[in-house]
Formats: sequence, structure tokens, C-alpha cells
Amino acid sequence: MSEQPRRPRKPGKPYRRPQKDPVRLLAFEALRAVDERDAYANLVLPPLLRKAREKEGPEKFDARDAALATELVYGTLRRQGTYDAVIADCVDRPLREVDPPVLDVLSLGVHQLLGTRIPTHAAVSASVELARVVLGDGRAKFVNAVLRKVARDDLDGWLARVAPPYDEDPEDHLAVVHSHPRWVVSALWDSLGGGRAGIEELLAADNERPEVTLVARPGRATRDELLGEEAAVAGRWSPYAVRLSEGGEPGAVEAVREGRAGVQDEGSQLVALALADAPLDGPDRRWLDGCAGPGGKAALLGALAAERGAFLLASEKQPHRAGLVAKALAGNPGPYQVIAADGTRPPWLPGSFDRVLVDVPCTGLGALRRRPEARWRRRPEDLDGFAPLQRGLLREALEAVRVGGVVAYATCSPHLAETRAVVADVLKRRPGAELLDARPLLPGVPALGEGPDVQLWPHVHGTDAMYLALVRRTS
Repeated sequence: MSEQPRRPRKPGKPYRRPQKDPVRLLAFEALRAVDERDAYANLVLPPLLRKAREKEGPEKFDARDAALATELVYGTLRRQGTYDAVIADCVDRPLREVDPPVLDVLSLGVHQLLGTRIPTHAAVSASVELARVVLGDGRAKFVNAVLRKVARDDLDGWLARVAPPYDEDPEDHLAVVHSHPRWVVSALWDSLGGGRAGIEELLAADNERPEVTLVARPGRATRDELLGEEAAVAGRWSPYAVRLSEGGEPGAVEAVREGRAGVQDEGSQLVALALADAPLDGPDRRWLDGCAGPGGKAALLGALAAERGAFLLASEKQPHRAGLVAKALAGNPGPYQVIAADGTRPPWLPGSFDRVLVDVPCTGLGALRRRPEARWRRRPEDLDGFAPLQRGLLREALEAVRVGGVVAYATCSPHLAETRAVVADVLKRRPGAELLDARPLLPGVPALGEGPDVQLWPHVHGTDAMYLALVRRTS
């Protein structure tokens, strides 16, 4: 029998199986979790990195891989608004009609092109290869076409094209250039009190990678102990703060693993220290943290209270967060108790405490460096939801403190509706309370304004934008 002739191959390149890039695949998985589950990158990324490090073979991560994956995730989230404007200029449909997974691949690619030093060819080819793996060949061609358009210019060139001129629309210009929603730009500008330089510096600071700051919990660890760690330098303002330079890993610090130290922004430390040092009339035996989750301030307050023989009650409404508080306080050298309770309907008797902290739930606009995705989730109407809770917590805190005692109202938001407006409204309706000047209780910290309250800023103090008002109950 004669051999059958072979069917001629179709012209063109033979099919090639897409190559998995573990770094970009992990970054894509993190972005999908943030988008699909409303997760926070700082909670999603560590377990993904840990799992990748534990793998054997070619997909196992080293430190450079982890650093690149982290930069891709956080850089893409921080600059999402800018990158959306660029992508919108390169596609023939509204962005809402682009499938979210496709948009995530595009955003990762745009960040590599406009926000990193990765060579253009490598950024495009790696992104197209990722698209082949997670989206398929058809949509990979779309990704390739869009990214080749993006690659024709650099970031400055694109900003000149997609951002409206500052003189025509200052807020929209800043929103696109610095990748913040317009309403957030407006709110932050109001809080700063005007001026272009200040708002540009603040928005730029929000897009910088924050340092990791540790706290040495008094009586359990010392700052000198932490300074013995590699890449550690003293904090700027808190006597218990130590900063880790880029690449420093908190989990590698023995005192952190043992709970004697923790990760805590220096602004958060200053709030706890100010309350602890506020002048009192009368005894100083019982302290309350009325919104204690997840436990950073409670752990520092507990350690400070222990030095004076005072008792700390740490209360948190959500039981799972109360569990985190208990973990943070475990091993505290002085007496304490952790309970799950609603601070607006408290189980304690009025006038039970000498010092009270309420670090109230808020929009989180003061921590956009650490949680960049929060800027895209929050809406102006969220303020209406937080307002009654914030006022209720402050009112009950003033009932919980005895006459002569002090309440610290704190929030990680500089929005005036969450800071001064809340304090002014509560004090107007509640006689027998007076504002204290908080500025002397933050010694050495510059640019604290006219007082009596304090607003910290990332671009001025290198901290989260924490707000603090101290109130003494007088009757």
C-alpha cells in the first residue's frame, strides 16, 4: 500500500504554549482578589508571597521576585486613576465595557511601561504572555494592541495629553496627574486650607511607598533592641519608634515575632502617647480603649498603663477584631481585659475611667499610602454613614470618663467632616467638656498648626494623616 501524502501545514507560526511568569501571575491574582472580593492588598499579598516562596522548582520566589510582585501590585493600585485615563485614550470603547480581568492585565502592563524601569519590549511581551495565560490568545491580541499604543510615549507625555490643564480645572488636573478621585482631592485640599504646593505634595506623598515602622512596647522591648536589627533607624517623633529601610522584614525581627514589639505607624503611636501624657485632675487608675481593633494602640496603651499600675479595658465591637486585640495584648505586663462590646451602647458605668481613647471608624483617607485601593472604593456618601457612629462614640466616651478625666478622639482621616466637625458638634450639644491643647503633648513634632487639635500629614510628618483632639470632662 502506498503511503498517504501528508496534509500541507497552514502558513504562519506554529502554536506555542504560553509561558507562565510566576511574578506577574501572582500580581494579577492579587489584583483580582482586590477587585472581586473587595480585599485589601496588604492582607492578600503576604499569603500569596509566602505560598510562592514555599514552592519548589522554577516557580519558587526569591527576594527580588517578591519585591517586583509587590511593586507591581501596589504601584498599579496607586496609579489606577492615571492609568485608566491613559487606557481610555487607547481603546475604542468605554472602560466599563472592558472586562475587569482584561483591565487588570492592561493596568499591570501600563505600570511597567510608565511607572518602572522595565524595558519597553520586556514590559509589552511579558504582559501579552500573561494575557495568553489568564485570558486566552484572542484577548491577548487586544492587550498587545493597546500596550503598543501606550508605549509610544512616556508618563509626562501621557499626562500632558489626558489631564486637563490646571488653569481650566485644578481639581480634575490634580486627580488625573496624582491618581486620586476628584472628591478626595477636593476634601484634602479643604483640610489643608488651600495652596497648590501643599496639595500637590500631599497627593504625591500618598503615592509613595510608606516605610515600615515598628513600636517597642514599653516594659517588653526597647528601641535600642530594635535598632540592633539590620536596616533599622530611629523614628522621627515617638521615643518608641524604629523605621525599617526598604526591604526590611518585620517578621524577621524577634521582638515582633514574640509580640514585644509591633508594626505601628508613628502617627498612631503619637496619639496613644498624647493621651497617656495628658494632664489629669485626680486619680489615674483606669483606662479605656473604646474602639480597640485591631489592637496596635491598645497594646501601646496597655504597656504605658502598666508602667503606672493602671488597668486597661480594651473594647471592640466585632468579635473577630476583639480576638486580634487580645493577641496584641497577650503578655502585657500590667492588668488588662479585652471585651467585645459596642462603644455606642456600652456595658460600663458612666464616669468609670480616667483616660479614654476612641479611634473611630472612618473613611481611612489618611492611610492611602498603605491602602491605595481605599481611594477608589470610598464615595462621598460614605461620610453620611460614618457621621452618626463617630458622634455617638465620642458622646459615649465623654460619658465614660470621670469629671477631670481626658478623652482622646482620633481618626485616620483628615476630612473635616470626620474631624473638627464631629468634635465641634458633640461639644456644642454636650456642656461640661473643654478642648485641651494637644500640641505640647507631641514634643518635637513641627508644623502642628494653630491648635488646639492636631492634624498630622504624610508629606509634612512622614506619618499617616492622623487627627487628634483631646477633651477634658469638666462636669
